[in-house]
Amino acid sequence: MAPARREVIALLPVHVFDTRVLPPSDRFGLWLEVVESVAPALISSPHTASFDAHARSMELGKLRLIDFTYPSLAMARTAKLIRQADPENYQLALTRTGYGAVRQHRQEAVVRGAEFTLLDYSRPFEVRQDAPPGETLNSITVNIPHALLPLPSDKVSKLLAGSICGSTGMGALLAQFLRQIARHPEQYTAADADRLSSILLDLIAATLAQQLDAEDALPADVQQHALHVQIKAFIDRNLGDPELSPGTVAAAHHISLRTLHRMFAGEETSVAELIRRRRLERCRRDLANPLLRAEPISVIAARWGFPDKAHFSRLFRATYGQPPRAFRQELPLTPPR
Repeated sequence: MAPARREVIALLPVHVFDTRVLPPSDRFGLWLEVVESVAPALISSPHTASFDAHARSMELGKLRLIDFTYPSLAMARTAKLIRQADPENYQLALTRTGYGAVRQHRQEAVVRGAEFTLLDYSRPFEVRQDAPPGETLNSITVNIPHALLPLPSDKVSKLLAGSICGSTGMGALLAQFLRQIARHPEQYTAADADRLSSILLDLIAATLAQQLDAEDALPADVQQHALHVQIKAFIDRNLGDPELSPGTVAAAHHISLRTLHRMFAGEETSVAELIRRRRLERCRRDLANPLLRAEPISVIAARWGFPDKAHFSRLFRATYGQPPRAFRQELPLTPPR
């Protein structure tokens, strides 16, 4: 009998760029070459003698996500350089470490950690980014073709070279999504690229629209998709609340219970089933954690919204085929090396 063929699943392609593989004197030149291959720019840095930088780039459909780490620098796009090459892209950047000053379209701002800024690569701009002494900058950028962003360009222009909060509202959801992809691209396959692109574009559009008080300007499907992501994030943040239910979820998002159920009609699970499943997943994870072995099962269950120990035990057994105590006893006492 011929051996069974194993299906090979292609992971999301990740392109790694690291100047540190070159002699120090050649590193800044390589950085210029790579950056200018996308869009010519004037770049200077006090670290040209040894420009230690690296990046991971992921193609998500027509969007490009790049996780950058690099020293302090200054960059400018002039009208002359734009005439040489115009990618007709916006760039949305999430600053994670360091801070910067941006200027474009007669607007300017200082951007700090956990804040976004938006630039239009078809217009002149100036950027200066600084890291604390002895440290590097880190940012996650998304390149977005003009034609893909479902907002009027005159409205988007009002946000250029501004500071957008990445820790509240839709900005927080967008930042969380970007960090997740950048940190763990290996969790996604090549087949996920278009789906990730769709979610990311809807989150970007919703974040920008929220800044403009222009949510109604978004297409209905974009509004619906963004709300769907927002609802799931709300559920994840509130799993420990025993009062979390479809009713409280609907009320928190100012929609009717009927509308909420209709939004989830095409999914594998209802809202109530999603809440229950994610609570059980968190409990199972904590029960499997050797560092939490001394913590009572009832405490773990209550932490994730199951105040009734007997009810939790029945649900756990029905889902995983054994009671939580037996599941925990079968696991090794120490984490694997």
